[in-house]
Amino acid sequence: MDYSLAALKLFCGELKDVRPASASSSAATLFGILFQRAWLQGVLVSGTDEGRFLLDDGSDVVELLLSAESQPQQWKIGMYVMVVGPYVAAPSGGLSTIRVHKIVDLSQHPDREAMWHLEVMEAHKLFYLPSPQ
Repeated sequence: MDYSLAALKLFCGELKDVRPASASSSAATLFGILFQRAWLQGVLVSGTDEGRFLLDDGSDVVELLLSAESQPQQWKIGMYVMVVGPYVAAPSGGLSTIRVHKIVDLSQHPDREAMWHLEVMEAHKLFYLPSPQ
């Protein structure tokens, strides 16, 4: 993992526009930015005891693969969570996947969802979109 690369704050639906950086690299590009990790928030809409969940943020759904370190927590459907982890490209017609290395339950903070939308919009404005000349 190259931690010098960005961890982009994104909506799940934006992962459809991600392109591989090269055939030999685990990095990808979005908005012309090279990255390996995505930072997302949303509701767990389905899951299994094996550490596989679906996260829905209203824009799309992404699959989460939880690491063994994340397994002791009792993750439940309906929780609002923040996740960060390496992005794995979707197979043809499949779901994009995040191999989660950090997950936080934000369910007790109902304002977090509205704040997340503002944070992602601010990141787009300041970092992802080209500035007008």
